[in-house]
Amino acid sequence: MGLKTLLTTHIDASDSHTLKHYQSVGGYESLKKALSEMTAEQIVNDVKNSGLRGRGGAGFPTGNKWGFIPKTDKPKYLICNGDEGEPGTFKDRMLIERFPHMLIEGMAIAAKAIDSHQGYIYIRGEFHKGIRIVETAVEEAYKAGLLGKNIFGLGYDFDLAVYSGAGAYICGEESALINSLEGRRGHPRLKPPFPAVSGLYACPTVVNNVETFCNVPHIIRMTGEEYKKIGTEKSPGTRLFAVSGHVKKPGIYEVEMGTPMKELIFDICGGIKNDKDLKAVIPGGSSSPILTKDEAMTATMDYESIASLKSMLGSGAVIILSEEADLVETTYRLAEFYSHESCGQCTPCREGTHWVKDLLHKIKKGEGTEKDVELIFSLSRNMEGGTTICPLADACVMAVRPTMTKFKEEFSLRLKKEVSVSH
Repeated sequence: MGLKTLLTTHIDASDSHTLKHYQSVGGYESLKKALSEMTAEQIVNDVKNSGLRGRGGAGFPTGNKWGFIPKTDKPKYLICNGDEGEPGTFKDRMLIERFPHMLIEGMAIAAKAIDSHQGYIYIRGEFHKGIRIVETAVEEAYKAGLLGKNIFGLGYDFDLAVYSGAGAYICGEESALINSLEGRRGHPRLKPPFPAVSGLYACPTVVNNVETFCNVPHIIRMTGEEYKKIGTEKSPGTRLFAVSGHVKKPGIYEVEMGTPMKELIFDICGGIKNDKDLKAVIPGGSSSPILTKDEAMTATMDYESIASLKSMLGSGAVIILSEEADLVETTYRLAEFYSHESCGQCTPCREGTHWVKDLLHKIKKGEGTEKDVELIFSLSRNMEGGTTICPLADACVMAVRPTMTKFKEEFSLRLKKEVSVSH
């Protein structure tokens, strides 16, 4: 398996972000095909047949999500989630900066599929360069008749606007993002109703990730059946992995789903920095439970393999930790992040993340006791499993508890009395 490119084939072109370059390599031909040769139902079925799963974190089948949109007279909205705030994740930023027209084309095809005539690209506020590039690309597309009224002269209208976030991690959650787009505080909403029924302005809404939309033109070009031949049966296609941490060649790599993690780390990324031993891997962003070295060496980069190890492929952020990594420090920093980013709407999250952070800080300084460890596990049980509106509290638990369980010796050594961690 290993390296296989669909999205990043032309990554080396310095002008890959321009309309001229994108059209020179076949850009917008899939949109023309979708508008002139396919019905909305055919587009949805093609994406269903491809097996494309959401590339933002949850991994929900994209075609199924589009199929949930009711056939009503209400306006239907299409939103791209480019808020990418998960620690360790930076692949959407690359797509926004290098391939904005691929994103725009994917959204325009999706718009036809769900009968939407208004879309929004919601981009993380810190991505100043990316926002400028996408805004320029949208302007280029309008001037070329690829957005707006009567696209390609084929009778379909689709308008697209770019919206900048304000630095809130919580707005990566789709209902909080929708609230933010409406000009309100970025608080997650209770579900049901789900956005497909009542989303932006109480109308049917589809929210997909940047990478998800970027796959759509390729699926339409090659057909869903051909796309499904790439990767594994249940996790088709390629995936962008943002590899960081203690590796010799960190970066963004597009690989076929099902590629062994061992191959990604040691062959593609050149192995562990300073030739140290591998200690652990966080496989899908900071909220995915940590894998030990032994688990990582048996894993493959697909949803099912990582799930079998009780973790998640998540946002595609692979954080490599060598034998020199201080996992107590790492765990504390992640807990501190979730405490800071909690929107405060739900008590178990607002209070729980704060307590977990403070207790881990105490342990980090060597002032913690066995009772503090037990309290962290007790708190974590009250923070997970649907006690909150969104999964941020669960994310904190997944970033903390598995590490304290699998690497309990490291935490025990930091306690006042050298006792083993239990829960």
